[in-house]
Amino acid sequence: AGGAARSKVMKNWGVIGGIAAALAASIYVLWGPITERKKRRKGLVPGLLNLGNTCFMNSLLQSLSACPSLINWLEEFTVQTEASQPMSSGHQSLSLTLLRLLKALSCQEATEEEVLDASCLLEVLRTYRWQISSFEEQDAHELFHVLTSSLEDERDRQPRVTNLFDVHSLEQPEVPHKQICCRMRESSHSTLNHWKLQHPFHGRLTSNMLCKHCRHQSPVRYDTFDSLSLSIPATKWGHPLTLDHCLHHFISSESVKDVVCNNCTKVQAQGTASGQVIENQRTTFVKQLKLGKLPQCLCIHLQRLSWSSHGMPLKRNEHVQFSEFLVMDIYKHHFPAHKPDPRNQSEASPDAKSPDVEQLDGNKPPLMNGTCSPSLLTSPIVFPFSAVSDYGSPAYLYRLMAVVVHHGDMHSGHFVAYRRSPPSSKSPLAASNQWLWISDDIVRKTTLQEVLSSSAYLLFYERVPSQAQQQQRSKELRAEE
Repeated sequence: AGGAARSKVMKNWGVIGGIAAALAASIYVLWGPITERKKRRKGLVPGLLNLGNTCFMNSLLQSLSACPSLINWLEEFTVQTEASQPMSSGHQSLSLTLLRLLKALSCQEATEEEVLDASCLLEVLRTYRWQISSFEEQDAHELFHVLTSSLEDERDRQPRVTNLFDVHSLEQPEVPHKQICCRMRESSHSTLNHWKLQHPFHGRLTSNMLCKHCRHQSPVRYDTFDSLSLSIPATKWGHPLTLDHCLHHFISSESVKDVVCNNCTKVQAQGTASGQVIENQRTTFVKQLKLGKLPQCLCIHLQRLSWSSHGMPLKRNEHVQFSEFLVMDIYKHHFPAHKPDPRNQSEASPDAKSPDVEQLDGNKPPLMNGTCSPSLLTSPIVFPFSAVSDYGSPAYLYRLMAVVVHHGDMHSGHFVAYRRSPPSSKSPLAASNQWLWISDDIVRKTTLQEVLSSSAYLLFYERVPSQAQQQQRSKELRAEE
C-alpha cells in the first residue's frame, strides 16, 4: 500500500512538472528571453512601489524626475555642500537621497529594477522632523512644499558664531575658524553663490500699492514662492476655462479700502497751519500682484478644493485647458528704467490704471495659454510665435514636462502622473516627444493629446533656454566628451 501511495504521489508530481514546463515554454514563446523583454521596455522608466497610500509621493517623484534643471541643480548642490559641510556618519542628506531617486527614475543611473522603492525618502524626511505616514492619504502639493522647504533648510545649515548665552552650543566641539562665516564682511562672491544655491523652483512675487487719490505708489514688496497656487474662477456656460484665466485671476488688481496714505497726509499737512494736528488720511489703494522673478522650473497648483454652503469640502472637477508651451511675459513685473515725474502723476486721472497693470482684453490680445493648437508646434525646441503676428518673440517661454492628476473626491482617491520620457543619449539636450502615463508601478506610453485632456492638479513647466544658452551647453557637453 505504501509503495502504491508513493508511486501515485510521484505521478502527481510528474504531472505538475509537465504543466510547469509547458507553462514556461509558453511564456518563452510569447515573451521571449529576459533580454528581449528589457528591449521591449525601451523608452519607459522604472515604476515606484506603493508602500500603502504613497501614490502622492510616487506621482510627485516621477514628475520631478522629468525636470532636468532640478537634477542638474541637485548635482551641483550636493557637490558644494559635501565640500563645505561634510555630513556626519549616520546622517542622511535629503539632497543626495532625492538626487539618487530622480536619476534612477530618469534612467541616468544603470538599474535592472523595473520597480523602485522610495521608502528611503520618507526615512530622510523623518530626520527633518516631518512625520509622513505611508499608510495615510496625503497631498502631492503639500509634499512638494515639504521637499523644497527641507532643501532650503539644508542649504541654510551652515556654521554660525555661537551666542554667549547658548550654553548647550558652547559645550559642543569648537568650530574651525575656516568654517566661521561673518555676514557683515561677506564678499559679493559669496552672495552670488547663495543665489546660485537657490533651487530652480524659487521665484519672487511683486506687490504694488497705488493710491487712487494722489497716484502715489508705495515701494514694491517682494515675496518668495516655489509654486503658484491658482484658484479656478467661476465657469461660464459655453466658455471653456484656460490656464490664462487662472493666471489672470491670480494677478488681477483689487481695490483695498481704508488704507493710510502717507503722501495724502503729508499734502494735507502742508496746507494747514503749523502745529495743527492732522489725522492720517485714509484712501483707497489699488493692489497689483505680479511675478518679479520667474523660476527656471515652474510648478502650478490648481486649487480644486471648494466648500459647500453647509461647510463640506468639495472637489472641483472642471477641465482647465493648458498647452504644451506656456508664455509668461504678460505676467512678469517690468521694473521702470527711470522714476516717473510726480507732476505727471498729479495730472493723471484718479481712475487711471497703473501702467504695470496689463489686461487680457486689450487692443492686441496675447496668445492664450491653453487654447493654441498643438499643430502649431513645428519644433520641440522653438515655438513658432512668428505665426502670431500680434505677440512677437516671448522672453519667458516654458515647456510642459509633467502633470499630476488626482482621481476621486476630497476624502479618498488616487494620484497618477504624466511625464516626458527621458531624452535619448544621442540628443541629451532635446526634450523627448514621448509621454508616459504612470500609476505607481504601472508605466505605459501615451500621447500628448491624452495629457492635455487630463484634469490637471499640478503642472510642471521648465523654461526653454535661448539659442545662445543651448549653444553654450552643447559646447560644454562636447568638452566633457
